[in-house]
Amino acid sequence: MKVIMSHPTGNANVRAAAGSLRETEILAGFTTAIATFPGDVLDRLSRLRPFAEFRRRAFHSALRSSTQLWPWRELGRMAALKAGLQELVRHETGPFSVDAVYHSIDRKVASGLRKGARNGVKAVYAYEDGAEASFREARQLGLQCLYDLPIGYWRTARRLLEAERLAWPEWQSTLTGFRDSDAKLARKDEELKLADHIFVASRFTAGTLRDFPGNLAPVHVIPYGFPPVGPARSYGTGQGGRPLKVLFVGGLTQRKGIANLFAAAETFGAHIELTVVGQKTGAECAALDQALSKVKWYPSLSHAHVLKLMREQDVLVFPSLFEGFGLVITEAMSQGTPVITTDRTAGPDLIGHGENGWIIKAGSTEAIRIILDELCLHPKLIAETGKNAMETARARPWSIYGTELALAIKNII
Repeated sequence: MKVIMSHPTGNANVRAAAGSLRETEILAGFTTAIATFPGDVLDRLSRLRPFAEFRRRAFHSALRSSTQLWPWRELGRMAALKAGLQELVRHETGPFSVDAVYHSIDRKVASGLRKGARNGVKAVYAYEDGAEASFREARQLGLQCLYDLPIGYWRTARRLLEAERLAWPEWQSTLTGFRDSDAKLARKDEELKLADHIFVASRFTAGTLRDFPGNLAPVHVIPYGFPPVGPARSYGTGQGGRPLKVLFVGGLTQRKGIANLFAAAETFGAHIELTVVGQKTGAECAALDQALSKVKWYPSLSHAHVLKLMREQDVLVFPSLFEGFGLVITEAMSQGTPVITTDRTAGPDLIGHGENGWIIKAGSTEAIRIILDELCLHPKLIAETGKNAMETARARPWSIYGTELALAIKNII
């Protein structure tokens, strides 16, 4: 029982999935663009400033023998970005665009499936935007097509976010999901049609698939895990009359609900200290620039620095309007920082309202304001919910996600 898995970049959930498939001895191979392993050439290069991006592609040494690299498009993309050659990475059409990287990996996997099938491969596990070619080939060879949808279905996104374009016209330029061509959207639908099983990380994502115009394969909801829990922390909230420390981490787009957060925070004046970590979408947005000028803003921080910053904050606000999961939720909770998030994230799968965090209605500025006001008035709630959040994180490490995913795949095969 063997599975070929692919993902162009490899993030925390991909690493956990690949690692567990290897541990359960069902991983036939893992294809990605760039991966570093302890002590190899890319790992040593990652210590040099020009190649620091490679640190984000670190995998466990046990995966080295199962991993096949196909780096050329991704290296071209990274070089073009550093050189400011925007035409080369232009959305969808650039030869080194994100789409080009995904399609390149997809074709590479497809080209090797026939040999894999002869060697006992039974299934292909691939992710949204990088599965069509490999799934088509898998179908011809009688292999199972296992599809991972990290974020919600595109038709639901268009429906929900169209309301945001009307409600916040000055933030329209940050809603970049509307740039996808009809061809790209058709490809997404084709991947779903070809899938024999669909894996999602939240009930919200599963619910968005109700907008798919046709029949779909069975959907499996397996929430991601939490990163390692940090050491016990102190909570100094309410001492010395300092402001409430509020943090946002994520892309600076209204899909993340940042206009609502800025509007809510502004009503508190000096009683709140808002810190924002995230990069702009690239599009000009005067409203965003004005909002950022009034807060602490870090365009980019290393993962270690983000976790450290989370430990220094009273609460993370992640008011996303459309999110497949929201890894920053689990990261903050693992550091004992309670989270305010919406019903359109994995929040409802992980958080009990008022116990280890707070769930609010997506798109509601007033809902954010009410919770922040409660924390300003009753700062002891932060320590109580923060400690509970840390215990929640302790109970579901990444290994549990990987084990549940591997078991589900073994049952399917």
